[in-house]
Amino acid sequence: MILTGKELNMKKMTYLLYVIGLIQIVLGLFYLFAPAFFLKSIGHTIPQADIFYPLAMLAARFIAYGTALLYIAKEPLKYILWIKFMVLIQLIDLASGVFYTLSGVVNITDSAFPMFNATWMIVLLLLWMPKDTDKI
Repeated sequence: MILTGKELNMKKMTYLLYVIGLIQIVLGLFYLFAPAFFLKSIGHTIPQADIFYPLAMLAARFIAYGTALLYIAKEPLKYILWIKFMVLIQLIDLASGVFYTLSGVVNITDSAFPMFNATWMIVLLLLWMPKDTDKI
């Protein structure tokens, strides 16, 4: 069976949403269950213990949004707004990385990989974003 361009883009978007959803869930699990280990392993300083509470709240959002992405991956066209919000999240992540790196708060060796991830997610989400005319 040969896929049309629209069907191929929808298939690529489905796989992309699964990948991004899993990444979000893994990040959430690290921030929830091993925040000190995770922060240290990615080059950041370990904060005071009271900061682990807001990190756990952040983890809840990572896990919930990641799970939602796994769910919407089955029908991307039906959930375009969720995809657009993930683009917004990644744009904020990228802008924050650039800001804190340029201001000297974060070393480029610590911010390059997350900024690269945000960039490829933005590009592929926008490139493969379903259009209303993509209804199959």
